[in-house]
Amino acid sequence: MHKYFNISLAFLLFLSLSFNKAGAEEILSWQDCIKEAAKNHPDLIAAVEQVKQSEAAKKITASTLYPQITADLSASTSKTGSGGSSDSGSGGKGGQASGSSTTDSYDYGLTATQLVFDGTKTIQNVKAASENIKASKENFRFTSTTVRFRLRSAFVSLLETQESLKITQEIYDIRRSNLELITLRYESGLEHKGALLTAEADLANAKYGIDQAKRALEVAQRDLIKEMGRQQLVPVAAKGDFEVSDRVKEKPDFLALVKNNPSLQQLIAQKNAAQFSLNSAYANFSPTLSGSAGTGKAGNHWEPKSDQWNLGLALSMPIFEGGLRFAQVDQARALLNQLRENERSTKDSLVLTLEETWAALQDTIENVEVQRKSLIASEERSKIAQAQYSIGLIAFDNWTIIEDNLVSAKRSLLNAQTNALLAEASWVQAKGETLEYE
Repeated sequence: MHKYFNISLAFLLFLSLSFNKAGAEEILSWQDCIKEAAKNHPDLIAAVEQVKQSEAAKKITASTLYPQITADLSASTSKTGSGGSSDSGSGGKGGQASGSSTTDSYDYGLTATQLVFDGTKTIQNVKAASENIKASKENFRFTSTTVRFRLRSAFVSLLETQESLKITQEIYDIRRSNLELITLRYESGLEHKGALLTAEADLANAKYGIDQAKRALEVAQRDLIKEMGRQQLVPVAAKGDFEVSDRVKEKPDFLALVKNNPSLQQLIAQKNAAQFSLNSAYANFSPTLSGSAGTGKAGNHWEPKSDQWNLGLALSMPIFEGGLRFAQVDQARALLNQLRENERSTKDSLVLTLEETWAALQDTIENVEVQRKSLIASEERSKIAQAQYSIGLIAFDNWTIIEDNLVSAKRSLLNAQTNALLAEASWVQAKGETLEYE
C-alpha cells in the first residue's frame, strides 16, 4: 500500500510542477485571437494583395482612354566617301583624288496619341475590371470566413484539450482512490487478486490518458498559434466557456441569408465581368479611330533650330483574321453561360448547406443537455456504489461498471460540448460571416 501512496505523491508533485509551468502561459480570449489573426494571417494578407492587383489591373485598362504622350530625343552622324586613281605609264606621273563628308543630325520632340473610338471596347473592359475588383473583395470576405472557421476550430480544440486534461486528472484521482480502497480490501482478504490487478491497470490507463492529453495540448497550441498568424510557438491557453450563443437557436430565413454570402457574391461579380467581356468581344468588330499630334525641332547642329510638327488620324478595321473575333465572341458567351449556371448551382447548394448545418447545430445543442443529465446521474450512482462497495454490499464487478460509466459520462459531456461549439462555428461559416462577425 505504501508503494501506491509513494507513486501518488510523486505524480502529484509532477502535476504541481506542470501547473506552475502552465502559469507562464499567455492567456488568450477569443477576441484576442480574432484581432491578431485579422492583422497577421497570411491568407488574409494575400487576399488583400489580390484586391490591389485587381485595382491596378483596372487602372491599366483605363489608361488607354487617356492621351498617350511620349518624348523622344535622337542624335546621329553619318559619313560618305568617294575616291579614284589613274596611271600614266611607267615612269610617268600618277595621281589619286579622294573625298568624304560627315553629316550630323539632331532632333527632339513630343508625340501624343488619343483613342477616339473603338466601339466601346475599352469602356467595356474597364467595367469588367470594376467587377473583377468586386469579385476579389468578395474573395477576401470568403477567405476571412474560412480563416474565422479555422481559427474558431483551433480555439475550441485548445479549450477542449485543456478541459480534457482536467478530466483525465480527475479520472486519475478516481482510479487512485479506487486502487487504495481495493488494496485495503485485498490485504484484509476481502478481495481477490484479479480485482487488484484490474485497479492497477485502470490507474496506469489513467496515467496514459494524462500523458496523451498533454501531447494533444501542445498540438492544439501550435494549431491556434498558426491560425493567429504568429510565426513562433509560445505556450498559450484559451480563455472561454462551452456555451453556445442563444441567437443560433432561432430558425432563420435561409434564402435571405444566402443573398449576402461571399461565395455567391463573388460568382455574381464574375458573371457581370463576363457580360462586359462579351460586350467587349462584340466591340472588336467595330473600327478603331485614333488621333495623333507631334511637335519638335531638327537640325544638323546642336541645338537644332528647325521646327517640325504633324497631325494625323488613323482608322483601322478588321477585314479577315481567320475567324478570330467570332471565336472570341463564342468563348466569352460560353464563359458567361457557365457562370450563370454556376451561380444558380451555388445558390441552391448554399441554401441546402445552411439548412443542414443549422439542423446539425440544434442536434448538438440538445445533446449537451442530455449528456449533462447523464453525468449528474452517473456521479450520484458512483457515490452510492462506492459507499456500498466499501461495506461489501455490492461486488467488485458491479462497482467497476458504475465507475467506468462515470468516466465515460465525463468524457461524453466534454465531447458533446466541443461538438456544439464546432457546429456553431460551421453554422457561422455557412452564413458567410467574417472575422468581424463578433
